[in-house]
Amino acid sequence: MNYQNIKIHSWHDIQPLFEELLNRKINSYSEYLNFILEWNMLLTIISEDSGWRYINMTCHTQDENFKQEYLDFVTQIQPHLQIMQDKINRKTFESSYFKSLSDNEYSLFKKNIQKDIELFRDENVPLFTKIQELQQKYAEISGAQTIVYEGKTLTLQQASVYLKKLDRKQRKEVYYLINERRLQDENTMNELLNELIQLRHRVAVNAGFSNFRDYMHKALGRYDYTVDDCKKFHKSIEKSVVPVIENIHQIRQNKLNLVNDYYPYDTQVDMYGLEPLKPFVTEEEFLQKSIQCFEQIDSFFANCLKEMHAQKRLDLSSRVGKAPGGYQYPLYQSGVPFIFMNAVGLHRDLVTLMHETGHAVHFFLNNHYPILDFKSPPSEVAELASMSMELITMEHWEVFFPDKKDLMRAKQQQLESVIDALPWIAAIDKFQHLLYENPNHSIDERYEYWISTIEKLSSKSIKYDGLEKFLKIKWQAQLHIYEVPFYYIEYGFAQLGAIAIWRNYKQNPKKALEQYKAALSLGNTKSISEIYTTAGIQFDFSENYIKSLIDFLWKEYEACIW
Repeated sequence: MNYQNIKIHSWHDIQPLFEELLNRKINSYSEYLNFILEWNMLLTIISEDSGWRYINMTCHTQDENFKQEYLDFVTQIQPHLQIMQDKINRKTFESSYFKSLSDNEYSLFKKNIQKDIELFRDENVPLFTKIQELQQKYAEISGAQTIVYEGKTLTLQQASVYLKKLDRKQRKEVYYLINERRLQDENTMNELLNELIQLRHRVAVNAGFSNFRDYMHKALGRYDYTVDDCKKFHKSIEKSVVPVIENIHQIRQNKLNLVNDYYPYDTQVDMYGLEPLKPFVTEEEFLQKSIQCFEQIDSFFANCLKEMHAQKRLDLSSRVGKAPGGYQYPLYQSGVPFIFMNAVGLHRDLVTLMHETGHAVHFFLNNHYPILDFKSPPSEVAELASMSMELITMEHWEVFFPDKKDLMRAKQQQLESVIDALPWIAAIDKFQHLLYENPNHSIDERYEYWISTIEKLSSKSIKYDGLEKFLKIKWQAQLHIYEVPFYYIEYGFAQLGAIAIWRNYKQNPKKALEQYKAALSLGNTKSISEIYTTAGIQFDFSENYIKSLIDFLWKEYEACIW
């Protein structure tokens, strides 16, 4: 059946198509395969429609029409879609031809079908609708957070530029303004999370789980590791990475002449007393330099970015009324993804675009698969694509930083952020374990969970005297807690993998790129471990393995210091 010309205004526009699939008689294996392909073709079209609704809503948070279109999908289409998807899943699974699907090609597809059937409950459909409505509120609240400084209204992303200023008084003023603004929404954010936790706990209990953490572990298809493995990761990071973080911040406070006087507003300023790195001024310059950088590595990477630009699939600059953060949204039907970010001209913006382009390259490498599940890799693999790209491109950043010292500073700052990210990832994941293991906790207990967690997974050199009220709500700025719970530790696993790929790239660029592209081309047709092996690395988060990677990273970091 040809679904190409479907316009989705309501559930009634697609309901007959699902009913036809559901009622279709299947008399042979070839008809069964064709049924699966047509079902996935329909899902691809629906995915594109919902994708554009999300993109428009995040690009224009103050536009009521875009907001309503997104909410219409969430409240009027998605609930019906979830119920129908379960019916199609069951028809697929109960068919006598299901077992005939090749384990070599369809192993994960079959696992995911069975997993989705096991998790689905009719009573959870309205709960998911309510959850999505609440998740959208987070974008509204955070998107409206601005400060006024020097007569200008700034988003918090724009204001954060001042945290790199050499004038410490100015940094402190802006740090306070940003955090006081966040403090205004403290209670609202807590109440929002209260509602989300209770709804998510009900979803888990309805599906037969004792808590939402365990439910999500299964829902996310984490076949390659356990909840206990996640907890081991937290401990390994505490033992192997936190001491290195401590070394970095001691170096920084010494170079800044701030021994025993080193505060959060001192952690982003250049430690040599130099102005912030500015890899670009205009968005066009940013784009063209990025393309040049990718050309030096692999023309395919550059062509991916060129194609997105040609198709107007880039929204790169920060502005008022735009949701925070950054993402790459896969648009399977049209075949060209969308990159959203909030660039303000800083070094971190360069890293963000490299990261999101890594996702986009991944998309282009596996969008040829006919089944949606095949081209929807798990996060541990998706983030491997993006984080590896950050480090691989770093070897070619002279396009952005022709001055050798600026280039060294850029690498030094990137490596600091890579090392610094691992304890933060562990902290956010561990914090969520505590939240959902104890769903009826009080706000005071929530703060105790956070403080006890972050104290073990951050540098003791950073002083918070008088800033405790800001520290206790620092987690509220992490959108994953609200919008995509438990989708965060994957960044940690992928970061370890990315370090290993970068190490390989430094030793043999051609071979490392071949392995990287081969791994990404597998999509979601192999296990995480098999994909990592194809990339020439290990899927391992033991203390010894982490230490070996961090030792390599530390040597590279020391080489950037002068």
